[in-house]
Amino acid sequence: MPEERFEFVFTPKHGSWLNMIESFFSKMTKQMLRGIRVKTKQELVDRIYQYFDEINKEPVIYHWKYKMDEIDEAEASAI
Repeated sequence: MPEERFEFVFTPKHGSWLNMIESFFSKMTKQMLRGIRVKTKQELVDRIYQYFDEINKEPVIYHWKYKMDEIDEAEASAI
């Protein structure tokens, strides 16, 4: 397994993609994690990666509607 690294990225509270991420983790929790018991951290990691493999067999393509040229300069400079 690759070395785990974290990168801090500022995201405005109104970032529309956050809803997608929150929805994904909510769905994963309801479908796969709720009510399970694992003996080790590695078993939990393995189950999560198994879930990723299963949902990636039939990916759903999302067509992003946000245009980069529509960024408000005042908002961008505040970041």
